[in-house]
Amino acid sequence: MTEDVSRTTRSLADKLNWLFDTVRRPTGRKHTNKEVAQCCRERTGESFSPEYVSQLRKGQRDNPTKRNLEALAAFFDVSPAYFFDDETSEQIRAQMDLATALRDSDVRALALRDVTTILRDNANRMSLTDLQLLTDMIRSIGARKAAADTASMHETDRDQT
Repeated sequence: MTEDVSRTTRSLADKLNWLFDTVRRPTGRKHTNKEVAQCCRERTGESFSPEYVSQLRKGQRDNPTKRNLEALAAFFDVSPAYFFDDETSEQIRAQMDLATALRDSDVRALALRDVTTILRDNANRMSLTDLQLLTDMIRSIGARKAAADTASMHETDRDQT
């Protein structure tokens, strides 16, 4: 079961690195400091270098302007509150974890069959614990399906020999 992280205070570097690890290009590749800096520079009109992004990620710089944090939030498509409010940050993380779990089409079909209405009506009112539980359930379904598929493949291999 996912650890309850609702009381965790994360550093700016932790939050930013988590976004880099989680929010990917459509190809699945991670974003680079260079492309994030370029987008933020264009958005703010201010100096925003890949080195500055690297310093933020390493915790060497930890007090960026509100405008810079808003540009980072826009790049990663999260609310700026992700950087300012720990509770909002954890809520966003839980929602993104759920979205990641739902990317697998087979898992998504199984999960959505049972929870579409609940999510549509209650997603913004669900607690962090509820979202974590839902994410764990979806991952568990995916793991069971993968195990069943593997067992089925081995059975088919044995039948053919």
